[in-house]
Amino acid sequence: MPRVVVIGAGITGVSTAYALLERGYDVTVLDRQRYPAMETSFANGGQLSASNAEVWNRWSTILKGIKWMFKRDAPLLMNPAPSWHKYSWLAEFVAHIANYRENTVKTTKLAIMARKHMFEIAEREGIDFDHVRRGILHIYREKADFDDAQAVNELLVQGGLDRRPVSGEEIRSIEPTLRSALYGGFYTPSDSTGDIHKYTTGLARACERRGARFYYDADVRRVERQQSFRIFYASGTEDRHAGHHAICADAIVICAGCSSRDFAARLGDRLNIYPVKGYSITVDLDESASQEAAPWVSLLDDRAKIVTSRLGLSRFRVAGTAEFNGLNRDVREDRVKPLVDWTRMHFPGVNTKRVVPWAGLRPMMPNMMPRVGKGRARGVFYNTGHGHLGWTLSAASAEMVAEIISGDLPTDIRKVA
Repeated sequence: MPRVVVIGAGITGVSTAYALLERGYDVTVLDRQRYPAMETSFANGGQLSASNAEVWNRWSTILKGIKWMFKRDAPLLMNPAPSWHKYSWLAEFVAHIANYRENTVKTTKLAIMARKHMFEIAEREGIDFDHVRRGILHIYREKADFDDAQAVNELLVQGGLDRRPVSGEEIRSIEPTLRSALYGGFYTPSDSTGDIHKYTTGLARACERRGARFYYDADVRRVERQQSFRIFYASGTEDRHAGHHAICADAIVICAGCSSRDFAARLGDRLNIYPVKGYSITVDLDESASQEAAPWVSLLDDRAKIVTSRLGLSRFRVAGTAEFNGLNRDVREDRVKPLVDWTRMHFPGVNTKRVVPWAGLRPMMPNMMPRVGKGRARGVFYNTGHGHLGWTLSAASAEMVAEIISGDLPTDIRKVA
């Protein structure tokens, strides 16, 4: 069997490993963390949201970034400190504004395709991840915001999504716990939510049952290519200047989140991924009153850029914001506080005494589309750069890259039905 090494054990890396195993490959996964899904795939907003497939390449995004640049609690915050990487990324982001409509429709179609694959995998492998299938509700307080969202909705519907406008009264019937004064919204009944960390760790176990090898605490130092690849890595339990371990492979797939840019440079490719930080809080619903006051339908407040997910009976996830601040992973109190305040404002019956904050870096390409496909060198492939839709798109992009690999490196084993 051809040997493939996947670098990265987040949602895209583990999904890629699974798709390759189905096609009969010998798969090894390397990750620098001690467990799978410990970085961007740890505590995101939890949405599987084709309804959030709109790419960000609009002049309004740029104008908001400039307007909010010095507002520390802004939904979109950009550190103005000079950085060639950041400003080159922004220049390319602006260049792709012309592709806004086309890329939004493409992303919607990809998200719908991914949903089908992921649900089938979860059922086949018996993965419990607090899946809630009650749809996603986008909410708007002002008529002007709702009217602007109508144009976005047309693109999502063009991409094949079943999404409909709803009035303020209908919103209250869809999610009775939400009693804020709202003008209207859009409801997508086919979207859903869950715990990305639980799903990814469950999928990693399924991969191991199918024969994949996972090496954690594995810091990849060097990749050499002769007849085949040799990947050298140091174990986290050893001297960090070691690097005595080596794995041979016929192909390598980069699924390393924001580190994919560095790996690509080593392999002769340019991959202009920028880390865009997002925050979340997980509210522990210890009391029955809080459990009753928290919503089950997933929400997206478009103005505040905040999303919610109900993770079982006793947890409520609130996430959002976008921060352009390099590889900074600090969990800032002034960025977490708006999430807590938003929860208290919309759901005053939810006790926010026990809140667990988190921050993660979304790996974003300037066109907001994932990089899926071949590198320049034979045997190098990429499945990375999914931005804010990593979980939503992962099952489809994994299938895509696995199909590309099978075209270059065929096996004699048919895909498992």
